[in-house]
Amino acid sequence: MATLKDIRSRISSVKNINKITRAMEMVAAARLRRAEQRIEELRPYAEAIRKMTRRASEAAESLPKLPILEERESPSRVGLLLVTGDRGLAGPFNSQVIRAGNNRGGELRRDGIDVAWYASGKRGASSLSFRGYEPEDTFTGFTDRPAFSDARGIADALTSAYVDEKVDRVEILYNGYISPMKQELRHETLLPLQQADILGGDEEDEDDEDGQEGTGGSGDGPDQSRSLWIYEPGPEEILARLVPDYVEISIYRALLESTASEHGARMTAMRSASDNASELIDDLTLEANRTRQAEITQEIMEVVAGAEGLQ
Repeated sequence: MATLKDIRSRISSVKNINKITRAMEMVAAARLRRAEQRIEELRPYAEAIRKMTRRASEAAESLPKLPILEERESPSRVGLLLVTGDRGLAGPFNSQVIRAGNNRGGELRRDGIDVAWYASGKRGASSLSFRGYEPEDTFTGFTDRPAFSDARGIADALTSAYVDEKVDRVEILYNGYISPMKQELRHETLLPLQQADILGGDEEDEDDEDGQEGTGGSGDGPDQSRSLWIYEPGPEEILARLVPDYVEISIYRALLESTASEHGARMTAMRSASDNASELIDDLTLEANRTRQAEITQEIMEVVAGAEGLQ
């Protein structure tokens, strides 16, 4: 049975841990607010690039003859980019990306396709090395506050690998930010453009936005959501300029989404840890009081027994 000194020592340790988790929760909350602001500022630009690239590809009679736009009929090697964090203590944030990447790699290998691993964040890089998958390239040191130059460096590495035919397709896995309590695992195709998510999906939201712009935000007037776009220079040349920007902005958006998801997951995990520590302190305090009461009762009984022995 633990002594009163042991219980008090444990209470002191748990209180120190509680202070640390509370501080980490507050730091994560402050960083999360800044990350949310950066995402809100980027999303309109990212959606505009996406819409312009999609419409230019639809208007182009043929895709430009660029190595980055060449589609390989039977891919033999796929590049997988895992976007994780540099630090832990964020609940399932890192593990779910790593698990999804491992599952996707297994699917590709079962289909006879080799996998080239790329990792953003120390957690992803160390996990791949631990599993015996040596990454082709790793990108670390910026997950708390990624800059566009970091995304450009990743895009250059992936684009070069695709152009040099080291990989036949590029896919990315990351945590998309929904709320501090919820992060959504996302799996997207970056290259080639013909298989990228930019050419799929639903355009209803984009059409609604276009319609509002064309009618001044009211229901009166003609619907200009399908109005004709005039390209100068031609859509082929515009598309050739937009594709590299699309890859860079897609990776940058994934980095920002992942950063916000990491801060949200860490804030939630630290709050849960603080609550658990508070409950443990209450339980230990109750146990300490019971132990102290038992010691007092024992001492009283010894005094009474000694007094009776003197009679």
